[in-house]
Amino acid sequence: MLGALHPGGDILNHHALKTGRPWTGRKPILLVLLLVLAAGIASYFTWRGVKPAEASRGGPAPVPVAVAKAARKDVPIFLTGLGTVQATFTVGIHSQVDGKLQDVFFKEGQHVKKDDVLAKIDPRLFQAALDNAKAKKAQDDASLVSLQKDLDRFRTLGSKGFETQQNLDQQQAKVDSMKATIQADEAQIETVQTQLDYTDIKAPSDGRMGMRLVDPGNIVRASDAGMLAMLVQAQPALGTFTLPAQTLDQVREAMKRGTVEAIAYDRDNRNVLSSGTLQTIDNQIDPATASYKLKASFANIDEKLWPGEFINVRIKVDTRVKAVVLPNTAIQRGPKGLYVWALTDKNTAVQKMVQTGPQVGDITVVDSGVSDGDRVVTGGQYKLKANAPVSISDKPQSADNEES
Repeated sequence: MLGALHPGGDILNHHALKTGRPWTGRKPILLVLLLVLAAGIASYFTWRGVKPAEASRGGPAPVPVAVAKAARKDVPIFLTGLGTVQATFTVGIHSQVDGKLQDVFFKEGQHVKKDDVLAKIDPRLFQAALDNAKAKKAQDDASLVSLQKDLDRFRTLGSKGFETQQNLDQQQAKVDSMKATIQADEAQIETVQTQLDYTDIKAPSDGRMGMRLVDPGNIVRASDAGMLAMLVQAQPALGTFTLPAQTLDQVREAMKRGTVEAIAYDRDNRNVLSSGTLQTIDNQIDPATASYKLKASFANIDEKLWPGEFINVRIKVDTRVKAVVLPNTAIQRGPKGLYVWALTDKNTAVQKMVQTGPQVGDITVVDSGVSDGDRVVTGGQYKLKANAPVSISDKPQSADNEES
């Protein structure tokens, strides 16, 4: 009964049955203590997440990580804004005189040159008006000749005392009046000639024609709100885009230094469409969006830029010379800010707080916290703890091999 109550009762009973006498002494107590101690050690390592095999080796197993080296390189700084393509000229083709649209000479989508005849209004009424104005002027020219001769005779008679000064003055007034009439005739001829010229509807600039909106045979008027077609000149093309207000000083400083390069990408920001230069900055910031507008010009020789198309415009505003750079994957964010896992000479990981600059492509400029040549972890960070040993699973590579 006492053996059953004793912590080592099973062992004592077994000994008593085998020898025929009870087992007394300190050995059972020592055995129980050893068992309790072993159970406590196993529980401790289980709570610490360390296997007994690891404990026997002296610590946790190394964490496999990918590593890169910080490097110095010249980093171009770009700003990118979403915008749209605009044509250099966008002109609605209208008739400037009233009449019947007689012919249309352009094809939809055709490239035209300045002063090419695009369409023609029936010119007959305007030609008749011109002929009438010219005839009226010829008639007035003849009348002026007659009046001028009469004035010359009045002057001759007047010099001899046979004509009064009043008659001479009246004749002079008739001559002057006829000269004014002839000037009005000339102005009328010019007006009618201009209207006749307007019956040939010409291209105001080089460009590409759009859809034809009026067919021949229709009556068109100068007061019509509708147009015959749209002409756009997209060589060069303009890109209007926006940037955040906090970048304004960077852009202005870049323009002071000289020409600012601009590159147009497609709306996915992958394919280059055209290269050009920044032309101007708008004179105000939109308070509703905290952004401002810019305009860039692109040669657009191959016409990859189409008016109305959405594009991304990237401009180069600066170059960070010999900046320390790291792969983007090395930068981590924690409660206290940005940090990286750096490796010591003993291949253990330690946290380093960093201050970062611009991010360009796959790399980030680091202003402080990391030096040239420092090894940092770029993969496997989620398994790391302070001073944890690591094993490098990938061959270390320098950050200057990263694409920018």
